[in-house]
Amino acid sequence: MTINRDVVATALLACTPWANAERRPLAGDASNRRYERLTDPDTGKTAVLMDAPPEKGEDVRPFVKVAAYLRDQGLSAPEIYAEDADHGFLLLEDLGDALFARVIPEHPELETTLYESATDLLVALYDAPTPRLDSYGPSLMAELASLAFTKYAAGITGKQNPEIVSRFRIRFETLLQTLTQGRKMVVQRDYHAENLLWLPDRDGVARVGLLDFQDAMIGHPAYDLVSLLQDIRRDVPAGVELAMITRFIEKTGFDDHAFRVAYSALGAQRNLRILGVFARLGMEYGKPDYVDMIPKVWAHLMRDLDHPALAPIASMVIDALPMPSRENLQKLKAK
Repeated sequence: MTINRDVVATALLACTPWANAERRPLAGDASNRRYERLTDPDTGKTAVLMDAPPEKGEDVRPFVKVAAYLRDQGLSAPEIYAEDADHGFLLLEDLGDALFARVIPEHPELETTLYESATDLLVALYDAPTPRLDSYGPSLMAELASLAFTKYAAGITGKQNPEIVSRFRIRFETLLQTLTQGRKMVVQRDYHAENLLWLPDRDGVARVGLLDFQDAMIGHPAYDLVSLLQDIRRDVPAGVELAMITRFIEKTGFDDHAFRVAYSALGAQRNLRILGVFARLGMEYGKPDYVDMIPKVWAHLMRDLDHPALAPIASMVIDALPMPSRENLQKLKAK
């Protein structure tokens, strides 16, 4: 049965101090979730209402679980004021609008400080107890990386090649099993400048506000650092990238060579997956702006594949995936 989501949201808010708050939409993301900022007309205090429709495949329960874990570690995930998990609503602490992606252009002198703080947060998670979450391991990573073949390449060429996809997945899974061994930690999987907020009034790693972590899993410690430093939406200076990799290695005691190899392998995995996801968003969800970001993804991918340890898949990927020329990107947009 279809429900009136505004009526359900109003009923939830009626049981909170936010019943009479003004409601204004906030910018969303690539998901089916919507957000509203609530403003108390008397105090001016604000909160955020998340609307995540279950009928569209959304589920707020993972967000609640991961938020509790992150807050238990002293990190700045939003506090949850009220919830209606069955209908997909959460009333959240408002962490503000100071996204890294906005703060850095306005205050470039803070860029290194922000990236150091975000890297130190990952160090804190590396040292934290590991909760019970699904594993982001080699098999799943290879499967998701194959979206570059089944969505991106197939969207351009109009052809599927199951044999190449199968060979790639087997070869890449084997490679990841070798290159990403060792201790694991929580990986938020979308840890980048548009999901991180600067909260300078807080202390230490709590100065980094966290968003969009509901898909967190247990994975390799290099994964979120790749997300942070190989950012699709902004150019992270090479010097900052190298300094943050070194900073993480030194603070965790990770084997230097093993970490840097894993960083390149996970960068390739992540960028292959994003190629497929952005192509799918353009073709199947009417979001062509994501197609426009594909050349940046491609540039990161090519750099990752240059690492000698990735030779077993590099030629296969380069031979099978069309370059993101203007003509090829237009084919994705025209679907």
